[in-house]
Parts: sequence; C-alpha cells; structure tokens
Amino acid sequence: MVQRVELAVRQLVEHVFRSGSLEGGFRSVSSLTEGTKVHQRIQKTYGELDQKEVYLSLEISHGGFIFVLDGRCDGLLVSEDGKVTIDEIKSTAMELEGIEPDTFPVHWAQAKCYAYMYASINDVPELDMQLTYVQVGTNEHKRFVQTMTRDQLEAFVADVVQKYAPYAEMLHRHQTRRDASITGLDFPFPAYRKGQRKLAGAVYASIAEGAKLFAEAPTGIGKTMSTIFPAVKAIGTGLLQRIFYLTAKTITRTAAEEAFARLQAGGLHLHAVTITAKEKICFQEQISCRKEDCIYADGYYDRVNVAILDMLGHETLIDRGVVEAYARKHRVCPFEFSLDAAYAADAVICDYNYIFDPRVSLKRQMAEYKRHTALLVDEAHNLVDRSREMFSSALGKSAFLALQREYKAVNKGVFAAAKAVNSYFIRQRKRAEEKHLIEREAPVELLELIEDFVQQAERELAAGAGRLVPETGSLLLDTYFEAVHFVKIGKLYDERYVTYLEASSHEVRIKLLCLDPAHLLREVGKGYRSHIYFSATLSPIGFYRDMLGADSHDYTVTVPSPFSKEQLEVVLLPLSTRYRDREATAAPLAAYLQQLTERRPGNYLFFFPSYAYMNTVYERFMSGAPKAETILQHGDMAEEEREKYLAAFEAGGSGTLAGFAVMGGIFSEGVDLVGSRLTGVVVVGVGMPQIGLERNIMRSYFDRTGRNGFDYAYVYPGMNKVLQAGGRLIRSEQDTGLLVLVDDRYLQPHYARLLPEQWREHTVISQQP
Repeated sequence: MVQRVELAVRQLVEHVFRSGSLEGGFRSVSSLTEGTKVHQRIQKTYGELDQKEVYLSLEISHGGFIFVLDGRCDGLLVSEDGKVTIDEIKSTAMELEGIEPDTFPVHWAQAKCYAYMYASINDVPELDMQLTYVQVGTNEHKRFVQTMTRDQLEAFVADVVQKYAPYAEMLHRHQTRRDASITGLDFPFPAYRKGQRKLAGAVYASIAEGAKLFAEAPTGIGKTMSTIFPAVKAIGTGLLQRIFYLTAKTITRTAAEEAFARLQAGGLHLHAVTITAKEKICFQEQISCRKEDCIYADGYYDRVNVAILDMLGHETLIDRGVVEAYARKHRVCPFEFSLDAAYAADAVICDYNYIFDPRVSLKRQMAEYKRHTALLVDEAHNLVDRSREMFSSALGKSAFLALQREYKAVNKGVFAAAKAVNSYFIRQRKRAEEKHLIEREAPVELLELIEDFVQQAERELAAGAGRLVPETGSLLLDTYFEAVHFVKIGKLYDERYVTYLEASSHEVRIKLLCLDPAHLLREVGKGYRSHIYFSATLSPIGFYRDMLGADSHDYTVTVPSPFSKEQLEVVLLPLSTRYRDREATAAPLAAYLQQLTERRPGNYLFFFPSYAYMNTVYERFMSGAPKAETILQHGDMAEEEREKYLAAFEAGGSGTLAGFAVMGGIFSEGVDLVGSRLTGVVVVGVGMPQIGLERNIMRSYFDRTGRNGFDYAYVYPGMNKVLQAGGRLIRSEQDTGLLVLVDDRYLQPHYARLLPEQWREHTVISQQP
C-alpha cells in the first residue's frame, strides 16, 4: 500500500541541508522583529503581473511513498515576455558583503523546490530563482539569480527526497508498529480506581470533540494515567498523532515517564521524549554553545540526522539518560538533540514554556501537526502565574549604561542606541513619585528605542565574536535577548497590561506586566486539537476557567475524592497568622507544634506562608528542647538536598520527625509520602501572597473589569497553596492522618467554603491540644 506523507518544503530542506555548528549563543531573531516588514517592503515593489505568498502543492512519488509537498513562496515574478522568477526573501542582520551565492545552500534548496513545483504544475520548461537578502535596519538588499530547466529541477528535488526518505521510512515503520500496539493495549491496572474511569472518559471525549477540558480530580485518583491512557488510545484511533505532557516540576515529569513505562510493559510501542532544561543536561561545566568552546556544538548539524535515526530506531522511552547516552555516542549537544527528537516523537514530556513561552516555544511545529496534537497540562493551577510571567517582560537601566560606556569607542551604533535607552530611563526616574510609576498605556517611545537597539546589537553580534568587547560581550548578548523579548511583548500589549516603573538608588526597571493571561493562552493554544487542564486543586473552577482561557463550550469535570472521611481527621487552630500578628503568635504556635509531636508520635510536615515566619517558629520550637528530630527547608536546595529531605520520612520509624517547609515550595506539591511516611500535616495560614505592588495592580485591574480583585489577586492563589500542602497527607486508600489548619480566617464563611468537602467537618481547638 502506498503511503502518503504530508511534508512542508521548509521542513524537507532544513532536514536535508542543515549542516555546520550550533551558533555561539547568538541566533538572529530579526524575523521576529522586522522579518515580516522586510518581506512586505520587498513585495510592495512587485509589478502588476507579480504575485506574493503563492501557495504551491505537488505530489512526488518515491519508493512506496507519495510525498505531498507544499508551502508558500514569497514571490512569483512575471516579466513582460512571460518569463517566471521564483523570489525567496530572507531578512538578515549580517553585513551583505559577507553573503555569497553559496553561503546558504538551504535557501537555494527552498527556492528550487518551489520552482520545480511551479514548473510541474504549469508545464514551464525553464525558470529563474532569485534569492533576495535584505539587511534589517538599513533595508539594503542583495540578489542572486539562477536559471534551471524543469528537468534539472526535477533531478534536484528527487535527490533531496531520496535523502529524506530513510527518515520517512523509519517513522512509517514505527507508526505502523505503534498503532498496532495501541489497538491491543489494556488499562495497565487490574481495575480503575473510584472516579478514574470518569476522568479518562472525559479526556477521550474532549479529544474526540476537539474541546478543552478543565478537570479537578483529587490526589490519589491516578490523574497521570487517567489522562495519558485515553490520549494514547486517541492516537490509536487516528484522532491524534502527538501528545504533549506539560509539567511545572521535575517530580510530575517523573510520574509521566513512569506512566509511559508501565504502558510499555503492557505492550505499547511509542516514542516518548523528555526535554530536560539546558542548564541541567549540558555536558560542559560552564554553558557555552560556541563551537570553539564545546565539541558537542562544533559540527552539530553534520551529525544530528544520523543520531536521530539511531536513537529513534532503537529506543522508545527517551528520558534524560537515553538522550545523554546517544548524545555522547554521536557527539551532539544533548539539549538541542532532545529538541530535534521531540519533533519526531509521539509524546513529549516537558515544561510549560516549550508550548506557551514566546521565548523558548517549539517554533518548528507546523499547523498540520498542531491539528493532531493534544496538550495535557498537569498541575494546571500553576499555569496562571507561570503564563503571566511568560507574557510579561522587564528591562533595567544599568545594562544599557554599561553598554553605553563600553561601546563608545567600539561601535557608534550600539553606543548611541544604548545611550538613548539609558537617557529614557533617567527621564522616567525623574517622573516617578515614591519610586514607582504605573501607567495603563504601552511605553511607545521606549519600544521604538529598544527596536533600534535590537537592530544595532544584531549587526554587532552578527559581525562575530572577534569584535565583541571581552568584558561586555556576554552582556550585549544577554541584553539583546531581553530587548527582543521586550519588543515582542510590546506587540502583545493591550488593555490587559500595565506598564510600571520601580526605581532605587542604583537601578531603574520598567516592566510590561500581563495582568490577565487568558487571552494570550487562547491565542498561543490555537490550532491544537484539545487542551486537557487538570489538577487536584482547580478550585474554584470558575476562577481557573476564566484565567486559563476557557470558552463557553469547553467542558468541566469534577471527580469526588475516592477516600473515606474516616481516613482524615481535620482540626482548626484559630490563631492569627496575619503579617502584623506573626511575632505575637509565633510562641503559642511553636508550643502547640511541640506538644502535638510529643503526644502523637509520627512524621509531620509543617507548612508556613514564608521562610521568615517558618524560621521564627522553628527557633521557638527548638528552644523548647523538642524530642522530635527536625529538618528545615531552605531556599535554592540542590536536588541531592531535596532527596535527602524526603528520604528522612521513613516508614515504620519509632521516633518523631518534624519537617519545616514553605507553602508553594518544592515539598508542597507533587510529593508522595505514602502510609506511615507521613502521619500529619500542619498548614499555617491561608497562603496569601505577600501584599505588594504587582498584586495590588492586579487587584485594581480585576476590580475594574467586574471581578473580585482581592479574591483574584490574593485569596484564590493563596488557598490553592493551602489545598496543595494539605493534599500531601492522604495519598492512597490505606493512608490515615491528621490535618491541622492554623488561622482564624478558616472560621469565616468566605474561606470555609473554599475548603474541600472532606475538610469541612473539622474540630475547632484551643491553643492547647
């Protein structure tokens, strides 16, 4: 049976013609800032007979495949005598004199593919191809022209397709085996847990209908398998071709890997690739992607295609260890290698930012791929603040002042652009009252100055590392990327943003703050077949639907807890933990915790609203000479320290352990301490974010838009931390334990109704246990 393979021209030529080394940190992003304008300016010079953005599609047979090749050529130029020229426009930051006809073979390959497609469709015996290079900033251009017959073009394209064919054949063999394995795949447990079938059914139905699903399912139900299994089944029925499992933390990433491993043990054959952050997977002691500094960057593109065929031909569960092994074998950068493998995978396990963040998202995803892709967003409550960060951007004065000083005698363009930005910051600092300034309009003047800086910096960086000032070369590169992001966010600026300035004696920062990420999440998510947002704490569900961009026709499912009320004892200690009262309540709280650990031996986690309050209570607790062993969380704990902290919670121990931790931290989400490893949790406070400028700006915005600003900015995010921390306690049908909620606000109806149903039957206790 002949197989059809839909293939974009750019995808084809980039696969076959990519060569050389990874770029040394700088990769021109002019296409993101000026590329579209460059194309439009050139296209405006076209004549009446000329056409722009011409869609072409052609079927090409090779072996047992029919390759359906398609794409849009930038221009189709027709002379008065009827001769046709295919025009490919490329924007660049490079000096044009450094570009020769053979500098970029991939560009000629793209033009030749379009030329062959046009010649075949229109029966043209010969035509010209033109590469038009335009320098961003100056708008100077340089052109190269080739003439080829249709037979020559046919031979060229046939050779390109032949070189791509082994990759297509490998994918076809794999997909055939994958689909057969899914057909006979059973749920990998003897039975569904209570509520698990309901969630799995809702996930499959949402994928089938192409809708979003917002699912709140309690801890212990098996959410990871309940979302992955129906999504895998949807691949088997042809609804999907790819799954992205998006996480915010390493521990939930591990849970997804374990779920795919369990399915593989049941017969599944599927490529699942995990993307690990560059700073964690880099083989170098100090990250530098310059070929002069890294053997894995030097010649990367000359070796990566063979590496991909080798790994995908022999492996299915491709986690960090597998990526590292094949990266060393083929001497390729492990991080870039994992990204390249992800484009060919059936399932990708990665952080949210690879889909939603404008800076690092996987940009080579074609629209056709998106239509057959589902996003499984784990711990979706985290995406609200994370997406707000992704869609915001800030710049500081000091970097531009440093660049102004260092490039004065080196590059007049960089010097002048940095000086102009620095001068703008100085003027704004003089305007600021009480060291901050808030405006509801985009800083148009600053954005124009930053665009000029980006262009000047691009030209300097494209000229090569030899021209960089040694002390500030990395500063120029870092500032360039921050500036590009600032410009990009500036283009998204609307009524959901504010601009605010914060000034101190040594710095001025201006931030474009995204207040409501819902609209942008909808825009970024367009084209994907389905989004599945799930969490144990997606409550109140209306708030999360609103903030994550739900449409009226999207689905919501709430799965009740599978655990009995008898497993959990809830008590309420009505001490005030408001900031103004913390000094006064630290001593009685420490006394309660000490008496609790003495009267009820076991392993406890005590969660606090801040490190400062935790440390204060910890000192008071230790001054009472407690019998319990204690461990204390601190900021920036290394992975080994985290593992040691959790390992201290041993099952069946005879003593008592008290772990002090912070809400919203690494130990309050995604941690499974089953059975006697954890017998009690104390949650101190209502998780309220610290009162501050940004949160107050958000509060005002939501009040202004008809929502309860205090709830949206403070109460709901805070209570989510409470629910996550308390959710560490009951993780299985056999677990039992004590949950203590410390705060008098839990007696107020507004807070009480935000508690899970199984927490509402509680005992109010005095200060003494």
